[in-house]
Amino acid sequence: MPTQEPDQFTLTRRQWAQWAGAAAIGGLSGTAFAQAYPSKAIRMVIPFTPGGSADILGRAIGHELTTAWGQSVVPENVAGAGGSIGADRVAKAAPDGYTLLMGHVGTLAVTPTLYPKLPYDPIKSFTPLAWVARVPNVLVVHPSLPVTDLQSFIKYAKANPGAVNYSSGGNGSAAHMTMAYLALQAGLKMQHVPYKGTAPAVTDLVAGQVQALFTGVPAVLAQIRSGQIKAIAVSSPQRIAALPNVPTVAEAGLPGFEADQWYGVVGPANMPADVVSKINSQINASLKSPAILERLQNEGAQPMPSTPQVFADLIAKDLARWRKVIIDSKMTL
Repeated sequence: MPTQEPDQFTLTRRQWAQWAGAAAIGGLSGTAFAQAYPSKAIRMVIPFTPGGSADILGRAIGHELTTAWGQSVVPENVAGAGGSIGADRVAKAAPDGYTLLMGHVGTLAVTPTLYPKLPYDPIKSFTPLAWVARVPNVLVVHPSLPVTDLQSFIKYAKANPGAVNYSSGGNGSAAHMTMAYLALQAGLKMQHVPYKGTAPAVTDLVAGQVQALFTGVPAVLAQIRSGQIKAIAVSSPQRIAALPNVPTVAEAGLPGFEADQWYGVVGPANMPADVVSKINSQINASLKSPAILERLQNEGAQPMPSTPQVFADLIAKDLARWRKVIIDSKMTL
């Protein structure tokens, strides 16, 4: 597993103290303000096109908040540049709690290294509010590939360097990064075939145009169950309920490997501490509602109620993780 950068954790905790201090100094903190919030509609910026997991989860959380608070949480899809256009819009918004972002591991931990000239900083430009969910990735292969498990996949790829073609939803996508991480850890040379979205990447895998894909479970669960493709490993720390017989990558021979996707809500930097607490508490409560639990299950996702600091640490940890993968893989776009 890539080494972490300790100063990232220190920076995050220092940044968290600065967020709380700025709120108090600015006079924005206080019980009266928290009780007044929200007093108008809230924008939930979703930095991807409609229909994907970020969009589905963002709208579901928005609906729960609308019901709880009696104020509309309006979803707004602002897609482009790996989610960075929507993220930048939120980073530049007023830090009053009325503009939020449904963040993703790509937007907050991958894109900042792939696009070093981004107008926002994933740590300094945002206030982490709530970790919403994690979605395991699963390594799937076409049945024509002569492998039965991860070890035979690694053995075949090493014996045939460059011969294994793997698809993804695009350069820098979660599928691309996860397979690059696997290749780095196992010492493999494979050919990346990027597509304009996950759906065509799955379609061509089923058709045998490519041989492998490492993507979110929801995108390929139906094809796995129908036998059109084979699942050989999942990226999560533990096996998942949807695929109980599929071992983790760590179990299968690469200890410490973990590369799940995750989603969470952030706002602009320096939000009032009381508003941060109110948003976090309500999202955590919403993650226990039957409607949200059903939606997460349908998406192959696991609810992750936590504190803002835990979410801040996750962002910092994965920023360090994926930066190392990108640098060590010499990945460029």
